[in-house]
Amino acid sequence: MAAQKKQAGRGGSGRPSSGGTRQAAGAGRSGAGNTRQRPSSAATKATGNGASSAKSQATGNSAAAARSGAAARSGAAARSATPARPASAVASAAPASGLASGILAPFRTIGPVPLTTFILSLYALGASVYLTITHYDTNVTLACSDKGLVNCVAVTTSPQSMVFGIFPVAVIGLAYYVFMTALNSPWVWRLQQAGSDQISTILRYVRLGTIVAGMGFVLYLIYAELIQIRAICLWCTSVHVATFLIFALIVFYTSLSPRGRARAGRG
Repeated sequence: MAAQKKQAGRGGSGRPSSGGTRQAAGAGRSGAGNTRQRPSSAATKATGNGASSAKSQATGNSAAAARSGAAARSGAAARSATPARPASAVASAAPASGLASGILAPFRTIGPVPLTTFILSLYALGASVYLTITHYDTNVTLACSDKGLVNCVAVTTSPQSMVFGIFPVAVIGLAYYVFMTALNSPWVWRLQQAGSDQISTILRYVRLGTIVAGMGFVLYLIYAELIQIRAICLWCTSVHVATFLIFALIVFYTSLSPRGRARAGRG
C-alpha cells in the first residue's frame, strides 16, 4: 500500500509538471502572438503617418500651383490690357529721338553770346539775299524810301555799289554772310568749345579775323553812303548794325568772357 501511494504520488506530481509545461508553451505562443501583433500595429502607424504627410504635401503643392496659376492669369490679363507698341515703331523712334537731340544739343550748351551771333548772322544773310535779288531783278524793288536822306535806290544804283566796277556789293555781302553764318553756327561754336586745343585756336582766330575784315568793309560802306553818295539805305544799314553787334560779341567772348579766356589760354 505504501509503495502504491508513492507511485501515485510520483504519478500525480508528474501530471502537474506536464500541465505546467503545456501552460508555459501556451504562454510562449501567446507572447509570440503579441510579438507578431506589435509590428503590424507599428506598420499601421507608419503607414498612417506617411499617408497623412503625403496628403498634406499634396495639398500644399496643389495650393501653391493654384496660386501660381492665378498670378500667371492676372499677369497675362494685365499684359493683354496694356496696348503693345509695334516693334518697328519703337526701333524707329529711338534713332529719330537720338538724332534730333544730337542736332539740337549745341543750342542748349554753347551759351547766349555764341547763340546771339548765330541769330544776327542769319538776319544779315537774309537781308543780303534780298539785296542781291533786287540788284539783279529789276521787277523787284526794295521796300524802302527813294527820296531824301533815306534813299535805297540811290545807294544800290550808285557807282559805289560795285567794287572795282566788277563785283556788286550785295553779292560780296551775300558770300560773306554765307561763310559767317556757317562759322557762327552752334555746331562750330560747340566744336571750338569742346574740341582739341589746335582746332579751338584755329576756329577762334578765323572767326575773329573774319569779323574784323567784315567790320572794316562796313566802315568803308558807311563812309561811301554819308560822304560820297549822301544817302542811306536802310537795308544796308541794318546789315551794318548786325555786323557791328557780331563784332562786339565775338571780341567780348574771345577776350573778356571766362569761357573764352579759358579756351584762349589753352590755345
